[in-house]
Amino acid sequence: MILGQDIYNLGNHLIAAKGTVLTDNIITRLQYYSVLCAYVEDDVPKETAAEPEIHSWVVDTKEFQEFQKQYDSDLETFRNDLNDIVGKNAGGSIDHMYEGVQRLASAGTGLNVLEMMRNLRKYDDSTYTHAINVALICNIMARWLGFSEQEVELASMCGLMHDIGKLKIPSDIIKKPGSLTDEEYAIIKNHTIEGYRILSDRGIHQHICNSALMHHERCDGTGYPYKLHGSRIDHYAKLVAIADIYDAMTARRVYRGPMSPFDVIQIFEDEGLSRYDTRYIITFLQRVADSYMNAHVRLNDGREGRIIYINRQEIGKPTVQCGSMIVDLRREKGLKIAQML
Repeated sequence: MILGQDIYNLGNHLIAAKGTVLTDNIITRLQYYSVLCAYVEDDVPKETAAEPEIHSWVVDTKEFQEFQKQYDSDLETFRNDLNDIVGKNAGGSIDHMYEGVQRLASAGTGLNVLEMMRNLRKYDDSTYTHAINVALICNIMARWLGFSEQEVELASMCGLMHDIGKLKIPSDIIKKPGSLTDEEYAIIKNHTIEGYRILSDRGIHQHICNSALMHHERCDGTGYPYKLHGSRIDHYAKLVAIADIYDAMTARRVYRGPMSPFDVIQIFEDEGLSRYDTRYIITFLQRVADSYMNAHVRLNDGREGRIIYINRQEIGKPTVQCGSMIVDLRREKGLKIAQML
């Protein structure tokens, strides 16, 4: 498809211009800026959608199959628990909900869990699966950052509850296949305030309430609902913000398979790390990248090789050895990792 109008972020900076071809990377960039819809030109050539790529080296393992089975089981429990909080005005402890998150997070190392999440089949209930995924990413990030066990649990619960306000948004707006009106877009953005109200009314931990309210805020003041700057944003909400975007960019979509983690890292770097807490985002991206040292990859020119060095100045552009050739992606314009093998 071809973009039918200019798209600006909340700071009134142009993200994508009218006439831009909506490639996978452009669509992911729009997700990065929380753009929920876009107008496209009517008369465009029809093409057959690419079949989402599946990494058989992940999905064929016993570890992944057990993870998938446990994920499906916990998904139903999470759905019921979240609906009870919203619909039945359930209060009291939510500690039991952490057990499922911890069970899934313990399925392997941080990298293994992230890889398994990237290769999960597409689910219809995106609000619930996204909540689980963000909770898992927060759990992994918190451990990488050296949080205590109590803090890891709290970070996980902040991730699990961050989008609960969307359950108060009419489903016909959430699942609308066409373009949203300005009024509908404003209603969806209001899920942050709705989430805060739901959780605070039930006496749930303040960091969890704040994460529901602030996970779309950005440290440079370009977020919503209040355009808060870094010092005013709850530090758990800063963690959730990164996990929220990372899952949105790496989750399997109808129009593409799971993105290369280096594509995601590159988008974070290109669009500006200043939008996020520096310690959190740098640690997270470096740990993700370091996890792929010696991984076999395919470049977008078809060559295959293995990652031999992570460039600290540009984490998304590692050095790859292709046979006898050493390819520094920082110095090769237009060349990137297209696929993890």
